Amino acid sequence: MLIELGKVAKFHGSPWLADVRTSFGHTAVRWCGDPAAKPGEYHVEWTIDEDIVWGWNAKPAVGTGPGLRTGGHCVVLRGRLSVTDDGATLLDFDGTNMLLDLVDPLPEDVANQWVELFIEREKVSLYPYLL
Repeated sequence: MLIELGKVAKFHGSPWLADVRTSFGHTAVRWCGDPAAKPGEYHVEWTIDEDIVWGWNAKPAVGTGPGLRTGGHCVVLRGRLSVTDDGATLLDFDGTNMLLDLVDPLPEDVANQWVELFIEREKVSLYPYLL
């Protein structure tokens, strides 16, 4: 996914955090690239390092379409859930798929629905790559 990187900063023992902007929102998340990265456009892979619990940090979305925003100490990601033939659960985040680790199986009626994930910002990571 192509994002607009603002500044990269470190606060009080936290990991490097990046100010990230997309066409559908902005927030700050963990930056796993060069801490000296300059502002500009970067292609990144998104990962979530937190177990997903339906009803706790995953809920039906308010609205449709991809979304990204700050919610207190959390990042709120809105995307469409899908389950692969082999049982893996993915969040389609504007065409980028993120593999999710579930604590329990999802309710049957949420596959292919818009959902919001509420994840601690240090547990959402961006890995830049070159095309």
